[in-house]
Amino acid sequence: MSDVIPAKILENSSVHPARLTPAQAGGAIHTRSFTGLYRNLRLAGAGLLFLLFFGTAWLDWGDRQAVLWDLAGRKFYIFGTTIWPQDFILLSALLIICAFGLFFITVFAGRVWCGYACPQSVFTWVFMWAEKVTEGDRNQRIKLDAAPWSAGKLLKRGAKHGLWLAVSLATGLTFIGYFTPIRDLTLDIATLQIGATTAFWVLFFAAATYINAGWLREKVCRDMCPYSRFQSVMFDADTLIVSYDSARGESRGPRKKGAAYRDEGLGDCIDCTVCVQVCPTGIDIRDGLQLDCIGCGACVDACNTVMDKMNYPRGLVRYTSEHAMAGQATRLLRPRLVGYAAMLAIMLGAFVWALDARPLVSLDVTKDRGLFRENSQGQIENIYRLKIINKTQQARRYGLSLAGAGPFSLQGAHEIRLEPGEIIDLPVSVALAGQGKVSSSESLRFAVNDLDDPSISASTRSTFVSPINR
Repeated sequence: MSDVIPAKILENSSVHPARLTPAQAGGAIHTRSFTGLYRNLRLAGAGLLFLLFFGTAWLDWGDRQAVLWDLAGRKFYIFGTTIWPQDFILLSALLIICAFGLFFITVFAGRVWCGYACPQSVFTWVFMWAEKVTEGDRNQRIKLDAAPWSAGKLLKRGAKHGLWLAVSLATGLTFIGYFTPIRDLTLDIATLQIGATTAFWVLFFAAATYINAGWLREKVCRDMCPYSRFQSVMFDADTLIVSYDSARGESRGPRKKGAAYRDEGLGDCIDCTVCVQVCPTGIDIRDGLQLDCIGCGACVDACNTVMDKMNYPRGLVRYTSEHAMAGQATRLLRPRLVGYAAMLAIMLGAFVWALDARPLVSLDVTKDRGLFRENSQGQIENIYRLKIINKTQQARRYGLSLAGAGPFSLQGAHEIRLEPGEIIDLPVSVALAGQGKVSSSESLRFAVNDLDDPSISASTRSTFVSPINR
């Protein structure tokens, strides 16, 4: 190990540390490899997310794909649950719950969503891994950028972009596979029988992945994502954020290992700029919290590694709060955080209740445009069209009736059978029996009941029209 730590850490790089501000200079950001706790957490989280995204599309549930958003059939399958257009309010509620969950985690721990779970960040890390595999670590990539074009450079760049395109195409295929059965889609692509519209969307999302994760990268987080613009409003003095302990670290400067650096007026920061070199957005965390920081903890891992080499205490860069940095206690329970937690609990409870209580059979009634007619028995009849949807995933038998029928009777068959997810448009007539006195417009309630499960039922109102002089 060299006496001067920065020279060793920079691996004899020809780039001077003081000039390593790629995000501010507008140049390409080349991150270096590093290890640590937060990197391992990020890898585990990204692996789980990739497994869920790429693996769930291939799962089956009975005789269909487990998760399938069937736009043509206007029904969405999520394992054992079928979501119909009438249930879209539940999807809207779920999005609101996710938003409040994001607000809660932001107040508690800053932008950890951005650093650990956001698709943009996850795919960017994967593309950075492809760069390392094909072009080498940071210094090798910097030299490759500066080198003139040659067969070796062309080969390395071609391999990198080949991996990028492979990941992008797999992403586009999988994403569309949630809207078109992925096995059929894959077979159509393999046999070159894919439709033009489907091919367009596969290529569109592949291109979006390739451009965003390969070329735009930190620009998406910094300039395009609205979350980075308003997340700072949600921070308070107790929010856990990545911070540099300037009281401990300043003044910065290189020194020999074991030297009495305090006597020289130096702090624990050896000014190696490794925290800058590992940052995916190219910022210097020592300048304080910045808009570009995604809270990934890469600089924490890198700085802890350097502190270990110097035999200094860890935590020069760490997750902490403004209050903790000022020597005060961090309050975990505070009004804003408790408020978000309470709202989340209430909304989750309401969502679970609504999902469980939603009717598994749907009934819509449309009255025929004709007012009324007289049948062969001399009774006044009105014609209706009943639209009945079996929202379950089993064949069901339903009985049709008029709730509180009074002088009205439902004509024709009163029992129907529907296959799973089947929709039927059934014309029925209602007759006014006898000569009882009724008004020219009477309210009716149609009902449909599951003959095997009394808990499944639905009803809706309509109007019966008769002559004024009856």
